[in-house]
Amino acid sequence: MMIVWTAAGICLFSFMNVLVYRLPRNMNFLTDRSRCPFCGRTLGWRDLIPVVSWLLLKGRCRYCGEKISLRYPLTELWGGICSLLCAEFWGVSRSGGIMLIFLALLTAVSQIDQETMEIPDELNALILFAAVLSLLSDGLAAAHLGGWALAGRVAGERLMGMACVSIPMFLLILAIPGAFGGGDVKLMAGIGLFLGWRRCLVSFMTAVMAGGIYGGFLVLTGRKGRKEHFAFGPFLCAGAGLAAFWGDQILSWYLGLMG
Repeated sequence: MMIVWTAAGICLFSFMNVLVYRLPRNMNFLTDRSRCPFCGRTLGWRDLIPVVSWLLLKGRCRYCGEKISLRYPLTELWGGICSLLCAEFWGVSRSGGIMLIFLALLTAVSQIDQETMEIPDELNALILFAAVLSLLSDGLAAAHLGGWALAGRVAGERLMGMACVSIPMFLLILAIPGAFGGGDVKLMAGIGLFLGWRRCLVSFMTAVMAGGIYGGFLVLTGRKGRKEHFAFGPFLCAGAGLAAFWGDQILSWYLGLMG
């Protein structure tokens, strides 16, 4: 079962490679055939086996010999790692599957935002949909264990998570245009609904600290000016992934330090 589960995760993240390439180019990610970005030749199934094809072809297109980005197999291998982590924390289960989809979408958002400085609305909508699925799954489980009152508390925590960061971000944009991108606000709304307010706060603070360090590095090394922007989405996604697994532990550790 674990082999099938891990293989499914690798294939899911392989599909994220498709989204990362096609969404910014306004290509249909369901019906268009996969092609080499250099020679335009249509790729067959032998060219599209996750990780394996890249290794067999030695990282080059079968037809024109151009190098295939290492990002593709690394993303697929990352999918295998995420599969194992989800199985460790939630088992091979519905909750684990929804979490794996969430992590896959975060990975796609990170890569697209890093390349284009934009987060597609389609991905934010899919993250919000995954959050709704997670809420329904956890809410029904809570209702089964402790009745609808417990399910209501679960829903309340998730809805607070949806608002607790995204609304302040939106208000900050109104006060300081350009402080965040609109896609970042939508992303945090979906992340908050998925994680709940406690883990959402951990997620955002982690992103702010990591992004601040990275931004300072860019300025100090002369790669960016003080008023130049950089992609913040990857940090929001990384913070969300970290909080998804260890957010409660991080929050408990922090509150312990505060006394």
